[in-house]
Amino acid sequence: MLRVRGTVRPRPEGTKNAKLPTGEVEIAATEIEVLNESKTPPFYVNEETEVEETLRWKYRYVDLRRERSRDILKLRHEVTNFIRNFFVERGFWEIETTMMIRSDPTGARDFIVPSRYYPGKFWALPQSPQMLKQILMVGGIDKYVQIARCFRDEDPRADRIYELTQLDVEMAFAEPDDVMAILEECYTAVVERFAKKPLHRKPWPRITFDDAVRRYGSDRPDTRFAMELVDLTDAFRGTAFAVFRDAIADGGAVRAIVVPGKADATRKDIDGWTAVAKTRGAKGLVSFAFAESEVRSPVAKFLSTDELAKLRRASGAKNGDLVLAVAADYHTASVSIGTLRSHLGATLGLADQSTHHAMWVHRFPMFERTPEGGWTFSHNPFAGPLTAEDASLMETDPGKAR
Repeated sequence: MLRVRGTVRPRPEGTKNAKLPTGEVEIAATEIEVLNESKTPPFYVNEETEVEETLRWKYRYVDLRRERSRDILKLRHEVTNFIRNFFVERGFWEIETTMMIRSDPTGARDFIVPSRYYPGKFWALPQSPQMLKQILMVGGIDKYVQIARCFRDEDPRADRIYELTQLDVEMAFAEPDDVMAILEECYTAVVERFAKKPLHRKPWPRITFDDAVRRYGSDRPDTRFAMELVDLTDAFRGTAFAVFRDAIADGGAVRAIVVPGKADATRKDIDGWTAVAKTRGAKGLVSFAFAESEVRSPVAKFLSTDELAKLRRASGAKNGDLVLAVAADYHTASVSIGTLRSHLGATLGLADQSTHHAMWVHRFPMFERTPEGGWTFSHNPFAGPLTAEDASLMETDPGKAR
């Protein structure tokens, strides 16, 4: 760090640099004093080079000097401020809820904060302001919004994080369509104001939870590429191949995707994709590579010519394509092959990068099975049945209640 005394003057012609903030001027120094010596920076600040993330976090104060890091912080500030103003202009009150609450046994694990004054007693950091904002509704505040900090002691998975910021909105005396309408308006405005890519479609398409799982194997599907799931259960009904036969006999399904042009995938490729499917409960992954006159598969010897022909028809696979299949109960088979679909979309570059795709997934199930065979809430314990019929299903057939 230097302290310089001198005269600021215009740069001579031919030396001006419009790319620099001070490119029009220079200092004719009369005195220079070294205030502090500097070590060599751990990475370049003025050049956009790839830097290992752990090194960036270790020297966060240096990383913040990089243009990209500052641009991200600025964008975050502008988007947050835009959203805040959007809701305030529509009559919402921004209210900060407490950060120290009673532990709630539902949802993820809590971060626990021990009390110094009351040994053996604990606070919890909020997983969301859900109960607190409902108290506001009961208290007569009918439109609430908060840019809320939430904490969840989660396993470090790709779609989980310990600490997050969420847009939290609550409206009293509102129908589902009212809530979806204002959120769609907000996020559409954010994309149009700040994003470099347009929305693929307005208004946003809507899809039921059941259709999302059936077509994409996910309740948050990536629709930027096709490769929808196909059901091969009927094609293999009555097969001698034990893996498929037993799953179908137990009421399960054979769910698959067709990967275009990947019939030449290696054993290493298949093993890697199998590992991805297993993260969501699949016990294995069966592959079928289609060529002109044959179907290459580790299980081809267990299947009849008629079954392989049914497979081709049911999947719609063409020569050069690869079919990847999972046999399990319907939900596990769908979700595990859907997770692989998302993985392949990212790693094979299948997704359309020119637009943003947004959609509503609705009619979520209220309950799902536990590993012990009981029932637990599917997504949110603070939900009510959609219709009177759904309310009665809670007693007679909980798995069908929405």
